[in-house]
Amino acid sequence: MTDRLKGFVVTLETDVREDDAQEVISAIGLLKGVLRVDPVDAAGVHDQILRTRIRHEYYEALRKILINNKEQL
Repeated sequence: MTDRLKGFVVTLETDVREDDAQEVISAIGLLKGVLRVDPVDAAGVHDQILRTRIRHEYYEALRKILINNKEQL
């Protein structure tokens, strides 16, 4: 049985200004299965992954509720 992955940490060769890294951030965001790309410091990686997933789950639940209510109208 293989392990499950929560996400990936991408390490840049050198420190880059956020506005200079926008093309890389956009390219990563286009990959299949990527919910969101956020620059974070090393201490906040796990917390950021969890927050993004929770936000996405709430969005999906709300979307399903709104779709079901629209069909009932």
